[in-house]
Order: sequence, then C-alpha cells, then structure tokens
Amino acid sequence: MNSSQDNPWSRIGQSPRYKELLRSKRAFILPASIFFIAYYFALPILVGWWPELMKTPVIGPVNVAYLFALSQFFMAWAIAFIYVRKASEWDKQAKLVIESEELASKH
Repeated sequence: MNSSQDNPWSRIGQSPRYKELLRSKRAFILPASIFFIAYYFALPILVGWWPELMKTPVIGPVNVAYLFALSQFFMAWAIAFIYVRKASEWDKQAKLVIESEELASKH
C-alpha cells in the first residue's frame, strides 16, 4: 500500500537539497570536531613531551602551559560561535527542503 515514493521521509531523504544539507553539515562538523579534539589533547601531550617549553614564562608567573590552557576556552567559544552562524545557514537550507517537499506533495 505505502511505497517508499508515497512516504514523505523517503522523498526528503532522496532529495538533492537534503543531500546537500547533509554534505554541508558533515563538511563543517567533522573537521571542527577533529580540530577541537586535537587542540584539547595537545595541552597534556605538550606538557608530557616538552615540559621545558611549556614551563617557559611569558608574563610573570604565567607560563606557556597556562596560556595554552586559557586559549582552549577561547577556542571552544570561537568554534561555538562559528557553529551557530553555520547552523543558521543550515536552518535556511532545511526550510527549503521542507518547502520543496510540501510543493511536491501537493502535486
């Protein structure tokens, strides 16, 4: 009775706009996640392998390790800010996917 063509979710899943939305999300989320994880684990790795470099004073008692640790907060905020901007674009793309499905279902 219900073929996959009658199912709106199947039609959406096959639509070029939906596939482009998924590609766009994957193109941002995967590299951003890898970058964040690498950046996060860089601190303990650097402290373990190059402790003398990380002990280098920068401003008074503040050393490279402290600045790197502080930079992780700013990096997380920057990635979150960029993600929010990208998510706004994805919302627009998703709206187009929904609108095209509504038009297709009326015809």
